[in-house]
Amino acid sequence: MKKALLYTLLLCGLGAQAQIGTRVFGKDPIINLENFDKQRVHWGYFLGFNSYDFKFDYKVDPGKDIIVKSTTGFNVGLVGNLRLFEYLDLRFEPGLYYTQRDLAFPNIQDAYDRLREVKSTYIHFPLLLKFSSKRVGNVRPYLTGGVSRTWNLDSNEFVKDDNITGDRFRMKTWTNNYELGFGIDLYFEYFKFSPSIRGVFSFDDEIIRDNDPSSPYTGNIGSMKTRAILVNFTFH
Repeated sequence: MKKALLYTLLLCGLGAQAQIGTRVFGKDPIINLENFDKQRVHWGYFLGFNSYDFKFDYKVDPGKDIIVKSTTGFNVGLVGNLRLFEYLDLRFEPGLYYTQRDLAFPNIQDAYDRLREVKSTYIHFPLLLKFSSKRVGNVRPYLTGGVSRTWNLDSNEFVKDDNITGDRFRMKTWTNNYELGFGIDLYFEYFKFSPSIRGVFSFDDEIIRDNDPSSPYTGNIGSMKTRAILVNFTFH
């Protein structure tokens, strides 16, 4: 009975959403927020999730690569939008990003020493250009691209002990990135909703090397750079 009731409510909800969707995004939709994008400046906020990874380059062939296990983190932040031209905007999207990556070093025998959890809390400062297409009804796709600077609050950069002395992994506090992505603006009666997906690619080698040049954690690493996928749901 509980399942039947749940399915009934779900079907009713989907039916209502379908009717609303036809009015908003159908063949002859009611045009919502017609002059919204003509504002010189407007604001918003976003919620979302992320998946962070590392790209490793090695000095010599390691035999087995360092294994990176990504987890799903979350994002929250603000959006400031400056209209430059009809199809071009400048956006500043400062946000808080929390994530975790688990590193496994296959050449280390001890199971405890082989694994390192890299927990990161980022304050992210992207400056992006938004290239919008022509609006069709209540839908407007767009592309984004730009640069960003990231502050890692959990970098452990200034910890003096090497990685082998504890369950930590040291990284640089500040990194610079470039970003590329796309999204779509959906115009509703009272607000604009913009789901988007964006890739983040670090310019910088982020690893802090151990004092021991033959360290099993850092000795053979030529560079370690962050790459990430961000999925944000923005409300204006």
